[in-house]
Amino acid sequence: MGIHGLMSYVGEHKQFFTDIQLRNTKIIIDGNNLFHRLYFESNLDLQHGGDYDSFTDIVHKFFETLSVCKIYPYVVLDGGCDLLDKKFATLKERAWDKIQVAYSISRGGGGSVLPLLTREVFKQALTKLEVPFVQCFSEADRDITSLANHWNCPVLTLDSDFCIFDLKAGYCPLNYFQWRNLCTCEGTLDCYIPARCFSLERLCSHFSHMNKALLPLFAVMNGNDYINLPALETFFSKVRLPVGGCGWRGRKHVRIQGLLNWLSRFADPTEAIDNVLKYLKKHEREEIRELLCTSMEEYEQSDVNLEDFFQNGNFDSQVTRKLALPQWMLEALAKGHLSPFISDALLLRRTILHVQVENMQRPSAHTVALPIRQVIYGLLLNASQNSEVTSPSEQSNNVDGLLQQNKARPLHSVSKIMTFWQVPRSDRLKLLLETLGVKASILQPIPSPLWLPVAVTCYWTHYSEPRVKLHCLQALLLGMVFGELHRTTSSSDKMIYDQFLKWKEKNFQKLLDLDTAHTFCQWQCCLQMGLHLNQLLSTPLPEPDLTRLYCGTLVHRLCKELKSAHGAENLLLSSPKMSQLYCDLLHAVKSTVPPDFFQETTKTKSCKEKNKNTGLKVQDCSGPEENVQNSQLAMETKGRN
Repeated sequence: MGIHGLMSYVGEHKQFFTDIQLRNTKIIIDGNNLFHRLYFESNLDLQHGGDYDSFTDIVHKFFETLSVCKIYPYVVLDGGCDLLDKKFATLKERAWDKIQVAYSISRGGGGSVLPLLTREVFKQALTKLEVPFVQCFSEADRDITSLANHWNCPVLTLDSDFCIFDLKAGYCPLNYFQWRNLCTCEGTLDCYIPARCFSLERLCSHFSHMNKALLPLFAVMNGNDYINLPALETFFSKVRLPVGGCGWRGRKHVRIQGLLNWLSRFADPTEAIDNVLKYLKKHEREEIRELLCTSMEEYEQSDVNLEDFFQNGNFDSQVTRKLALPQWMLEALAKGHLSPFISDALLLRRTILHVQVENMQRPSAHTVALPIRQVIYGLLLNASQNSEVTSPSEQSNNVDGLLQQNKARPLHSVSKIMTFWQVPRSDRLKLLLETLGVKASILQPIPSPLWLPVAVTCYWTHYSEPRVKLHCLQALLLGMVFGELHRTTSSSDKMIYDQFLKWKEKNFQKLLDLDTAHTFCQWQCCLQMGLHLNQLLSTPLPEPDLTRLYCGTLVHRLCKELKSAHGAENLLLSSPKMSQLYCDLLHAVKSTVPPDFFQETTKTKSCKEKNKNTGLKVQDCSGPEENVQNSQLAMETKGRN
């Protein structure tokens, strides 16, 4: 959620906080807030689609610092949209804002738009670090509050709603959490993180010891993500709010200070609401009373027992009991094995496709992945208990950055997903590969963690508009090799890895190559939906390691260098293993398109030719089709030739 202007207001009042040395404690972390802040505050690239490897390193450093201080984190992630759609207007407004920001970034301007796969990368990093996390079924604030109070430990977030929740151990805002400034306790070797903890009692004491039960009413009246009542503007236009004191500035802060002063006069919310209604028209009063009381319930603790989930893996609530979903799906959603995209499409018949820094003059980059989404929708519509189902609508950006809603026609309707889940893996694999348009045989020479990315790359090469250029494909595949180099220990591979790092760290011109950016945005959209479909089918292909799969700055740099190079430099020759990997990747993708697809105009050099040039070039590897008689992917499917 979020209360308009409250975080900046309380930030101007140091008396609302206590300085603490955080160590030897559990802490509940708002996962969505954390991955946004870690990405944006770390000066990571925002133009080129995400430096997921650098982001992963930062996530590792963050949780390693907590471990040194014996801080035991439990991460709680938001799930899908609220089932009652109370926040939809806010979500549409934010989507529009992000389109404008993405457009600004694409033109060299400022702003922050999170790269498309950041959330999935974050979850994979948590899994590798063995940091426990849960994915809730909608907004996680109330669930976080319940767990924090049950364990009597602080909450780490930057959500102003936690200035309203009654937290026993307080709320530590992320902007005051100095995890990069590790300190040692005097006279001991114990480490701690300097932080500030917001005190609800101090806030209420400042306003004449106001009843803290009035704060949810304040939040609703001031305006949050769930409610914005025009009728309340009548109240604000008529009432004279006692601002008083100092330390405020700006219109929002005047209203906040005045409203808190005014509410502090009353003993409880009932009395305060009665006095609010006096300023409204008689025929509006009872409706507004009901809306205010209902909205205040958002600040009550939830019935979800997250302790039971973290200890026993059980996620149970009144909401989930009403959903009539199969148990495997509920568990997969809670464990983060399925994306909130899935629950939104299934339960709300609507999805919001997140904007990227792309060419806004072209149709949304998400358009290329529509056939994959149609298969997902086809599966999900048959999972519903409701016989009168409708196709999901999609919110995305189109030409000129306008927010657009489209109906997506589902494909591949099958029997209800409850029984479909019991279908043999070979059939689920067949459906996945048919959707991506590849044969299992072409994947055999490739390491299994790259099977899904390569299958998605084949799909992207076939459907991308405008057509994928050879140097873009080469750059993307070299980026995958770069990810594999990170795992090797040989000295020759280390030299190649360091060379890639130099390319990655080269400065870019401020103006983005929009067509190249759009091409790689399309690839990420395809990968995202390929991941979702693979997860929905219970991973017939192994889940790829996203943390090292795509590095936007490197791939864009390689793309630029390969475009201007005149020959084929064997960058990987000192590592036969990595050179072969690159050849296998390129051959797999090129085998799914016609021979003249890339319309190559320059004669390339063989894999064995030594490097004689100074520009960055890569070999065009080709060779006979691999023998696949012993393939682990024995199920061949009808694909493109």
